[in-house]
Amino acid sequence: GFCLHVPSMADALVFSNAYAPEHLILQTDSASDYVKDIVNAGSVFVGHYSPESCGDYASGTNHTLPTYGYSKMYSGVNTATFLKHITSQELTRAGLANIGQTVMTLAEVEELEAHRNAVAIRLKDL
Repeated sequence: GFCLHVPSMADALVFSNAYAPEHLILQTDSASDYVKDIVNAGSVFVGHYSPESCGDYASGTNHTLPTYGYSKMYSGVNTATFLKHITSQELTRAGLANIGQTVMTLAEVEELEAHRNAVAIRLKDL
C-alpha cells in the first residue's frame, strides 16, 4: 500500500477512478455523498464503520473482486454473474433499410459473405 496526498476530495476521486481499486474505503465525513462519483472500484466501503474485512466476510458483498485495475471493465462476482441473459431484436422494414448497407459493409470487411448476403437478399425484396 501507499499514502497519496491530494489537494481535494475531487482530485482523490479522479485518481481513484483512474486507478480502479479492488477495494475503495471512503472513510470521511459525508462518505455516502461520494458513492455516486465512483465509476471504477471492485467494492466501496462507505463511512467510518465499514472496514473491508466486513465486506470480505459478513456484510453481504462478495470477496471475489476484480484486481489490477480490472474494475474498469468488470464487477465483483455477485448473483447477477450467474444469471442468463438472452437478447432479441426486431427490425422494421425501415430499420433494415436504414442500417442494411452498413451491416453489409462490415460483413464484407470481415469476409463473412453469408452475413452480407442475408441482408442483401432482404434489401432486394424491400
